[in-house]
Amino acid sequence: MTAHFAFGGHDFHIVDKTALFWPKRRALIFADLHLEKASWFAARGQMLPPYDSQATLERIAALVGTTSATEVWCLGDNFHDDAGPTRLSGAATALLAKLTGETDWHWITGNHDEHLPDGIGGSIHIEVETEGLILRHQAGLLELRPELSGHFHPKVRARARGQSVSRPCFILGERKLIFPAFGAFAGGMDASEAAAIAQVGCGAKAVLSSSERLVTLSLVSKRREA
Repeated sequence: MTAHFAFGGHDFHIVDKTALFWPKRRALIFADLHLEKASWFAARGQMLPPYDSQATLERIAALVGTTSATEVWCLGDNFHDDAGPTRLSGAATALLAKLTGETDWHWITGNHDEHLPDGIGGSIHIEVETEGLILRHQAGLLELRPELSGHFHPKVRARARGQSVSRPCFILGERKLIFPAFGAFAGGMDASEAAAIAQVGCGAKAVLSSSERLVTLSLVSKRREA
């Protein structure tokens, strides 16, 4: 059993804590893969383990297998920069080609990767409207239609047994659903930050799965001090 909830007239299941499975479309939806983030930092002198893209793509492949998904939607910042596809290892390139060849794969571009190359596989979009839902990278403040987006990498932060813990979460509002980051090195921000909650409006909630159970927490905007 997976944690599931309704949004925009559709049923969604949280999988791998940071992605959604859309049963009606047999679709997986991810945000903020940030593939080749490690190699981007390495070129600037900050060495990180160069396995982030392979690890992220292997997680996607596993989910495609367990859900039998036939569609994949990636909600922007798929690569950490436009040149990211050229830095993929041979193994990662082969795995990505297999995934885009075996599924109806859709890239939605983000602020990190506005100009993805045509030969990457799948189809490339700025945004898409399908089944009454808008899919884009960053939430539109004036958008009144139900919308799925990423960009903010939300996490819930709390204290448990004297220690600070954080978990990726979705931010849910009446018309907006913001995804956590899926990428291995994507990082995250407090879901209570004003910048994220402002996109959703009043009644924003953090939604996450815990032991395959849906957990919903009210969010109170936390503004940074000047």
